[in-house]
Amino acid sequence: MTNISIDSIEIFHVRLPLDPPFNASWDPQPRTSFGTTLVRVRAGDIEGVGAGDAMLGLAGHEHLFIGHDPFAIERHGRVIDNLQFHYGRMWPLEVALWDMMGKISGQPLWKLLGGRSRRVRPYASTGERVPPEVRADSARRLQAQGFPAMKIRFHAADPRADLAVVQAVRDAVGSDLKILVDANQGWQMPWDTAAPWDFKTALWMADALAELDVYWLEEPLHRHDFRGLADLRQRAKVRIAGGEGNREFVELREYLHHGSLDVYQPDVVWSTGVLRARQFATEVQAAGAIYSPHTWGDGLVLLANLHVAAAVSQAPFIEFPFDPPHWTPERRDFILPSPILPDEAGDIVLSDAPGLGVDIDWAALEAFRVGK
Repeated sequence: MTNISIDSIEIFHVRLPLDPPFNASWDPQPRTSFGTTLVRVRAGDIEGVGAGDAMLGLAGHEHLFIGHDPFAIERHGRVIDNLQFHYGRMWPLEVALWDMMGKISGQPLWKLLGGRSRRVRPYASTGERVPPEVRADSARRLQAQGFPAMKIRFHAADPRADLAVVQAVRDAVGSDLKILVDANQGWQMPWDTAAPWDFKTALWMADALAELDVYWLEEPLHRHDFRGLADLRQRAKVRIAGGEGNREFVELREYLHHGSLDVYQPDVVWSTGVLRARQFATEVQAAGAIYSPHTWGDGLVLLANLHVAAAVSQAPFIEFPFDPPHWTPERRDFILPSPILPDEAGDIVLSDAPGLGVDIDWAALEAFRVGK
């Protein structure tokens, strides 16, 4: 194909009712619905899709992309970055353009980006805070399903209550299952006014988790406390992880400058876009650190991060949001034709189909569409 240009850009807001609600550890309010926004880019008969944040502010700026070559991704990324400065996260549009480029090229995104492997080893990322005995039971099930690691969420008023959950899980699964901990101190929901941990609390917790052979401690301090995180990393015996939601690329570079993290987690849809994710992953790994992106979102968000990870990441495992019965692949991936699941070997095997490897059933999504 030659002389392809972008014809149109549309956004679709969808919402899945949740009954029973999902009690996200990072949100004081129970979630009775799960909403996401899809962006649909067309160039002739080719369609690219992405999903994520509401993309408020895109309306009225479609002309900045229409008529341009979809492969001018460096140019598009700069325009998207400009829009984000004035509005909010716009990276779903960049993901849709990469999906389109893959479809035009006839290549899956993971191969277009470097093709390291189509297989990704997932870790089970839980989302709710539950009593120690309940989390211990779920850990046994995850271990039996072949997950090499699981993430436990914190956010108790008393950190000792969270530590008791980790102790119960370690007692239940022994040393074979790696445990990751997300302290959820890096950012807060708009209505959450609780004070985050201070340095002493974070260091106390890091030392306690090291005694339980925890693999990493995620977001133990505010996301902009670059020096505090660097100091914590130097003093802690456990790996320090973070960076999932930092919107400015310079913020991620600041982590590298200070040596703030052992594990870098910028989300492709939240933080970097695909092009910069690949660039940043190379820089992180050259510095001897781990690139293992945050993936929490809808099925297209997960796919975008999995494709980048499959292409470039050397991490031992990548996040896979999974916390039955209230957070299942069916809920997470409701916008996809079928849910993303590990194979019998416990790996996520990405498709050889071009782009992200999925075709959205737009007619089926009409039942969930809002703001028609």
